[in-house]
Amino acid sequence: EAIGAMGNQEVKTPNLERLASRGLVFTHAYNMGSWQGAVCMPSRGMLNTGRYLWDFQKVDDQMPNERKAGRLWSEYLRAAGYHTYMSGKWHVRLEAETAFERTGTVRAGMPKDTPTAYNRPLANSPDPWSATDPKFGGFWEGGKHWSEVLADEARAYLAESSQQTKPFFMYVAFNAPHDPRQAPQAYLDKYPTEKIAIPENYLTDYPFKNDIGLKNLRDENLAPFPRTEHAIQVHRREYYAIITHLDDQIGRVLEALDKSGQADNTWIFFSADHGLAVGQHGLLGKQNLFDHSIRPPFIVAGPGVPAGTRTSEPIYYQDVMPTTLELAGVKKPAHVSFQNLLPIIRGEGKSKYPSIYNAYIDFQRSVTQDGWKLILYPQIKKTLLFDLTSDPREMRDLSIDPAQANRIRSLFTELLRWQKETGDVLNLTTPYPDIL
Repeated sequence: EAIGAMGNQEVKTPNLERLASRGLVFTHAYNMGSWQGAVCMPSRGMLNTGRYLWDFQKVDDQMPNERKAGRLWSEYLRAAGYHTYMSGKWHVRLEAETAFERTGTVRAGMPKDTPTAYNRPLANSPDPWSATDPKFGGFWEGGKHWSEVLADEARAYLAESSQQTKPFFMYVAFNAPHDPRQAPQAYLDKYPTEKIAIPENYLTDYPFKNDIGLKNLRDENLAPFPRTEHAIQVHRREYYAIITHLDDQIGRVLEALDKSGQADNTWIFFSADHGLAVGQHGLLGKQNLFDHSIRPPFIVAGPGVPAGTRTSEPIYYQDVMPTTLELAGVKKPAHVSFQNLLPIIRGEGKSKYPSIYNAYIDFQRSVTQDGWKLILYPQIKKTLLFDLTSDPREMRDLSIDPAQANRIRSLFTELLRWQKETGDVLNLTTPYPDIL
């Protein structure tokens, strides 16, 4: 939702909007979840292996073996004759240099952690943090903003592409808009703090936060407790500023692609690890199963993709991996669970997912089907039910309505099916004996 193409009237993302106008927007893309606080690590692990969440967890510490066996996304494309390039955020248990033929600047999972960036801003106190001051490092480490470094490297690679005889596969992994959300002053100036809207589902505190794995969680401590409207305006301002700065860098990469002469023959997929709360439900981060945190953007443009179109077919953003393998003429490997999106893109089929399953450690589970979402907090035996059609901000819990008992039972049964399919061993029947 944090791009203009999805109707956000505050954030400025003209380049992503132009990309969306050239192709197809999947409005309901999801990330499956995480078994740890760093949601982005399992997210990218699933992306690069094609494995569902719990299957990838089993091979997480064996990534060198996956690479040696040629079972990584980049390895399949290299074997298919593509020159493979990667720069930016890698966050996989393997040296990127061994997985790609060429790499730019490879960065850690997040920029340098800076204590000053936490528990701010406080009421009646000067804000010790500056999103523009290089002394705090982070995205400014090395003197140039990381997003600009990645764009520069991608542009240089594209300038050389006309001299290559092989087709290319570029994995340009921008770290932004991960915190610390830093951007040049000109981008912050686009978003005056006092004009930033407070989310409709804003809360000063999420009542279950300490019971669902968020106690003392790094992300949630970026702003003070209880939340204040001013603090959320400040954080959303910085969020929008780094997104607009990122959008400009993406525009520079797309400009270089046009100049390379390869644009008409190149498929472009834009997505992200996950969404972010940034004040919604009293939360800041992504370690929750509300739509604002499990749904990333997903845009695809390329030869034959219908321009300016949208689909609400439910997908996982990691579906991009088998989709590109299909485009490269690679048979889908047996261990890859995610789906090829080409039938949907070409208007010839629907998603293979009858519902969407999400998980966070052992604290949270959810299933979304036909416009309804069931969220479970098994540690405290809590159930939430939302009608996403009439309540897309997930503000009205309908789980206590007796009229919804059959619906809850049906969604719970679907969640158990997903557990079996994905290898999720968390016991849900004991804490919820009365649902079935």
